[in-house]
Amino acid sequence: MKSIVLSSVVVALLVFSGCSSKKPTVDTKVTTETPAPQEVEVVEVETVSPEDSMVDSSSNASDTSGQMSMSDIESKLPTIYFAFDKYNLNPDMQVKVSKAAQLGKTTASEYNVKLEGNCDEWGSDEYNFALGLERAQTVKKALVAEGIDANRISMVSYGKSNPVCTAQTKACYAKNRRVNFKLLP
Repeated sequence: MKSIVLSSVVVALLVFSGCSSKKPTVDTKVTTETPAPQEVEVVEVETVSPEDSMVDSSSNASDTSGQMSMSDIESKLPTIYFAFDKYNLNPDMQVKVSKAAQLGKTTASEYNVKLEGNCDEWGSDEYNFALGLERAQTVKKALVAEGIDANRISMVSYGKSNPVCTAQTKACYAKNRRVNFKLLP
């Protein structure tokens, strides 16, 4: 009964509102003026010799003080791997965190660090985001214990959304259970 009344009201509104009786107006005034031509500036052409067109890779690798670039330092930072469904560090990963902390205190001392927690494809999205964050938190605690200022460290969890390997094998799943280091200016 309600649907009949509601549809009757809608039909009545459409019938009574109808189409607009107002005719559209068209602007019939035609302008015969042509715009004045604009002056075009002459473009100077600069040619570069072949030896000047090469990018000097040494300028990208380091600055004048002899320090390494951010990407060079980042390539030396290890990836920390975790066991299935775990977020504790085993002894060989603790050694890698210690090496990363040493880099963080010396070569990368002017940069902040972002820890990116990742998981394999097993488990729900919510679970994996939480597990990735726990893994990043574990690495952060280990870095702070090694003398890195906690204010220099930020964390993010990608859960299972950022795999480095997509084959469905145990070895591939193990590569995705990790924390990556990213340097921030």
